Amino acid sequence: MTLIQIFLIVFLIAIVFFLVYFIIHFFISPKRSDGIQALLKQGKTTNAIKLAKRLLAKDPQDYHAHYYLGKAYIADNRPELALMEYKIVNQHAIFDSVLLERPFREELASLYKRFKLDKDALKEYILLTKLEPTNSDVFYNAGYFFEKNNKTDQALMYYEKAILFNKRNAKAHSAKGKLLYKTKQYTDAKKELDVAISQSPDIFCNYYYIGKILKEAKSYAQALNYFEKSLRDPAYKQRSYIERGSCFMAVNQPDKAIFEFEKAVSTAKDNNAQETLYARYFLAATYEQQHKLEKAYSQWEKIYLSNHNFRDVAAKLATYRDLQQNDNMKEYLTSNSENFLELCKETGEKAMSLAIKRITPKKYGCEMLASESSKNNWMSMRQQLIMVLFFRESELIQDDVPRKLLDDIKKNNCVKGIVCTSSGFTKTAKDFVEGRPIELIDQKGLEKLLTKI
Repeated sequence: MTLIQIFLIVFLIAIVFFLVYFIIHFFISPKRSDGIQALLKQGKTTNAIKLAKRLLAKDPQDYHAHYYLGKAYIADNRPELALMEYKIVNQHAIFDSVLLERPFREELASLYKRFKLDKDALKEYILLTKLEPTNSDVFYNAGYFFEKNNKTDQALMYYEKAILFNKRNAKAHSAKGKLLYKTKQYTDAKKELDVAISQSPDIFCNYYYIGKILKEAKSYAQALNYFEKSLRDPAYKQRSYIERGSCFMAVNQPDKAIFEFEKAVSTAKDNNAQETLYARYFLAATYEQQHKLEKAYSQWEKIYLSNHNFRDVAAKLATYRDLQQNDNMKEYLTSNSENFLELCKETGEKAMSLAIKRITPKKYGCEMLASESSKNNWMSMRQQLIMVLFFRESELIQDDVPRKLLDDIKKNNCVKGIVCTSSGFTKTAKDFVEGRPIELIDQKGLEKLLTKI
C-alpha cells in the first residue's frame, strides 16, 4: 500500500468521524435538549435543570444543553448562574435553527445589563444592530450604553437612528432630549422632550428636564408646573422638590421655598446622598436669609455629620458657633425686621452718638442716614450727614459695597460712610477704603458697639 493510499484512507476516516459528530451534535443533541425545553414550558424548572446537568455530564460540549440550562436558571431566579452558561455558549456554540443568534444575544445583553457589565452589553447591542439593522429598540439600547460609557457623540448618533426607524419611539426621543440638555443645547432638547411627552405622557422624568430648561430661562411659573408633574417619578421626586424650592427662592418667596426644601428632606431615602445634602443646604440658606439661625445651624450640623467637606458648611458652623454664644450678636442676627431696625437705631444713637434722620430696611439689613448728635457737636452750625449700613449676612463684604456707598455718600452730601457687619471684609474691600471717607466695622467691632447698649 502506497503512502498516498494510506493518506486517503486516513482522510476518509476523518471525514466519517466528522460526519458522525455533526449528526450527533446537530440532530441527536437538539432532540435531547428538546426535553429541557418541554420541562421549561411546563414550569418544571428544577427538573429541567437536572436534565440539562445529566446531558452535560455525558457531553460537556452540548451547547444546546448549556443554553437551555441558562434559560432554566433565569426562570429559577439565578441569573448569575445563567450568565455563566450563556458565556460558555457565546464562546463556543455555532448558531443554528434551534439555537437562534438574535434571541440569544438579546438575552445575553439583558444579563450583562442586569449585572452592570456595560461594555459587554454594548458589544451585544452593536452585534444586534447588524442582525436587525432596522430595529429601533436595538439602536436605542446601543445608544444608552454608549452614553453610559461617556461616548456622547456615538450615543446621539444611535438615538437618532432609533428615531429614524421608529419616529414614535418615546424612549429614544427622551434619551436624545436629556443628552442635548446635558450638552446645554436647550432649544433642541426641549423639542425632543416635548415629542417624548406627546407620545408617552407617563414618562415623568421628561417633565423634570423641561422644568430645568424653563428655570434656566427664568420662566419660573412654567418651571414649577413641570416640576410638579415630575414629582410622580420616584427617582426624580426629591430633585423636583429641590428645584421647586429654588424657583420660589428666585422669586423671593422664602416661606414657600422652605416648604419645598423640607419636603425634599422628608422624602430622602438616603441621608448621605448628595441630593439630601443639597436639600438641607438650601433649606439652611433659606432659614439663614430669614434669620432663623437655630434652624439653619441644625441643618448645617446634619450636613457636617455626613460630609465634613460639603461646600462652606464647616465655615458656617465655625462662624455661627461663636455668635451663638454671644447674646447681643444673637439678637442682632435673629430678631425680626421691626426689632432689628430698633436695635440698629439704638446702636446708632447710644453706641455711635448719632442723631438718626432716616432708617430704611434692606435685604441685607438696613441703611441709616444720620448726623452727629447735637450733644457731642454743639458748636457745629450745620449738621454733617453720615450714612451707616448694617449687614447681617455670613458672607464677607466684597469691595462692591464700599464702592456703591461712596457714590451714595456723594449723592446725599454726606461727609462719611460706615459699614457694620456680623462677618468681615475681603482684602479688596479693605484696600478700597484706604484714603476714602469710609469706616469698616467687622464682627468684633460690632460686638463692642452692641455691648454699649
